[in-house]
Amino acid sequence: MRLMRLASLLVLVPALAGCSRDAEPAPEVQTQPAAEAAPAALTVTGVELGNAITPEKRIAEGGAKEEFAPMETIYASVATDGSASSATLTARWTYQDGQVVDETTQTIAAAGPAVTEFHIAKPDGFPAGQYKVEIMGGGASVLTRNFTVR
Repeated sequence: MRLMRLASLLVLVPALAGCSRDAEPAPEVQTQPAAEAAPAALTVTGVELGNAITPEKRIAEGGAKEEFAPMETIYASVATDGSASSATLTARWTYQDGQVVDETTQTIAAAGPAVTEFHIAKPDGFPAGQYKVEIMGGGASVLTRNFTVR
């Protein structure tokens, strides 16, 4: 019996050894470093209206409002986030039935949060009524704010 076990082992050992020698090496897994996340495209994150603005182009504290006197300068502080080397923002100001009061376009470069300022003024005063400012990015409407002149 012992002799049979020994004979079986003698047959199996070279067979097992041959399998491990002749086996194909496992294919090498090629990994690529993770691509850096592309910076987010520029997006408009908010618009605030007011009658006074800070040097940082934000509506001054206590100056945010939705009702204006006819002689006031009306500011729109447009907050953006993302990255763009050259993006266009447009503010289209309209009166009641869609009559364009003013339209201004600015080209901005941003890498992260930024603020852009637009404004309208009329020395002889705006007529009373409902107005709207529409902010467009790349020609497409992205945000609107309604306001009133009393």
